[in-house]
Amino acid sequence: MHNHGNARGTEKAKDFSGTFARLFRYLKPYCWFLLAVIIFAIASTVFSIIGPKILSKATDKLIAGISAKIQNTGGIDFTYINKILLLLLGLYLLSMLFNYVQSWITSGISQKVAYSLRKDIAEKIDRLPLSFFDKHASGDILSRITNDVDTIAQSLNQSMAQIITSTVTVVGVVIMMFTISWQLTLIALAILPVTFGILGMVMSRSQKYYIGQQKALGDADGHIEEMYGAHQIVQAFNGEAASVATFKKYNDELYTSGWKSQFFGSLMMPISNLVGNIGYVGICIAGGFLAVNSVVTIGDIQAFIQYVKSFTQPITQMAQIINLLQSTAAASERVFDFLEAEEMLEEEVEISTEEAAKLPSDVTFDHVRFGYNPDKIIIKDFSLDVSAGQKIAIVGPTGAGKTTLVKLLMRFYELNSGKITIGGQDISKMKRSDLRSMFGMVLQDTWLFNGTIKENLRYGKLNASDEELRQAAIDAHADHFIEQMPEGYDSMINEESSNISAGQKQLLTIARAFVKDPKILILDEATSSVDTRTELLIQQGMDRLMQGRTAFVIAHRLSTIRDADSIIVLKDGDIVEVGNHDSLMAKKGFYADLYQSQFEHSEE
Repeated sequence: MHNHGNARGTEKAKDFSGTFARLFRYLKPYCWFLLAVIIFAIASTVFSIIGPKILSKATDKLIAGISAKIQNTGGIDFTYINKILLLLLGLYLLSMLFNYVQSWITSGISQKVAYSLRKDIAEKIDRLPLSFFDKHASGDILSRITNDVDTIAQSLNQSMAQIITSTVTVVGVVIMMFTISWQLTLIALAILPVTFGILGMVMSRSQKYYIGQQKALGDADGHIEEMYGAHQIVQAFNGEAASVATFKKYNDELYTSGWKSQFFGSLMMPISNLVGNIGYVGICIAGGFLAVNSVVTIGDIQAFIQYVKSFTQPITQMAQIINLLQSTAAASERVFDFLEAEEMLEEEVEISTEEAAKLPSDVTFDHVRFGYNPDKIIIKDFSLDVSAGQKIAIVGPTGAGKTTLVKLLMRFYELNSGKITIGGQDISKMKRSDLRSMFGMVLQDTWLFNGTIKENLRYGKLNASDEELRQAAIDAHADHFIEQMPEGYDSMINEESSNISAGQKQLLTIARAFVKDPKILILDEATSSVDTRTELLIQQGMDRLMQGRTAFVIAHRLSTIRDADSIIVLKDGDIVEVGNHDSLMAKKGFYADLYQSQFEHSEE
């Protein structure tokens, strides 16, 4: 995944200045620290810039002393030279200290900004409607939290002080060079267009190979992850050869783009050095001519060559920073797009938590109209009264929209029109958390997390006692297999829950619902992946769980819901029939056809 994030480094932001304005809002609380960074960066740079100028005085004094010694008119003034060298040592130590302090501050700021962004993203996730997650892949959201925030933090850390340092260095060095000799400065400046012209040509050629390298790296990574995650399936279907061939293709692309990008990248420094060395020759020849005519001293030429060396480096750094800021803007834009996504409707709370807890569990659907898209309505006009303690079955072929009713009941989505009430109260007028605390869910996709069985059972009621957990497990017929596990209720369930069977997972989710002791149940009675004995245990557990509770059952085997108080029959998202088993069979409609086809199938 990380490599996909790197590949985005080559993206350009749609709104560069707007994105940085939003990013600055995260930097605003640290403006005094940023001011300190600017001061320390300037001080550090200034001290390092004046070093060569001071050193030139020591060089001139040394040359004058040697000249005097040759002519027997004096000697070398070591006291003066020692003072200069001690001053230089002090300046360079101060420069290093200031550089250390500003690096320490920028690291802290960049990590605090990353912390704030991750905190805001984590809080935002809880405020987003489920429809957002229908449209965005979980890997993409995860990538924004990890890769994009990391890119922002790293580039802020690298670029904040570097921009200041490079700018001050370039300006300071040019000023110092002009104080030595305007003629030599013009020669040094003339080298720049040549250097950047050649480097620009190399960079434009290498850019496509860098992009290709990141893409191939992402493709190869994705393929390895996919194949490793399903290696048993790959082997079962003899897919090894095809997998290796695909990997070879990606690997070849990675090799080709990799060596070309590295080759072009490695040319940058030799080209810079070659052009720089030609420039040095020019400066030495011109400097020698000026020194002979007493326009400059030898110490000045030595200082000037040092300045030329420290002049090209910050300009190269600034070019790299501009590139880095492009990737920062692209990453920031993705993060801000997520943070500015449309949130769930504000809660119009009219029913308190205490009132919600006391509501009876009768449910009414009153002229409910809903579609995931406004132009594609699934439920057109649905009304149903469910008394407390009734069992309602929702049936229909795959893709008919059985889970849609459940999602509306839990208020995962807002209705287009109409209302749903519990105990006579509109569910849109109560807190979502209060509404959901009334429900217990046992779904086809069993969800357990990496932790002990106790921790998983307590998920719906964190303060449940060990005795409550045990009783819930007994009621769900899960106690028997839990006790057989090495550490009983303290046994760990691994991340993929692969150390327990599909049936055992289902029994644990039923036990979890018993622990929560909800008023209303939502059950998905899909048991196709378990053996007959476990299926019977699951059915018994569900039956016991439904006793005395209002229950909505997404039914797959119609023989199990003959005793339902009401059966809702869905087809292509529309509710086509409503009634009990006998009345629907007498109608000889869609339900009767469904039932007959299942019954005949089971007879065969």
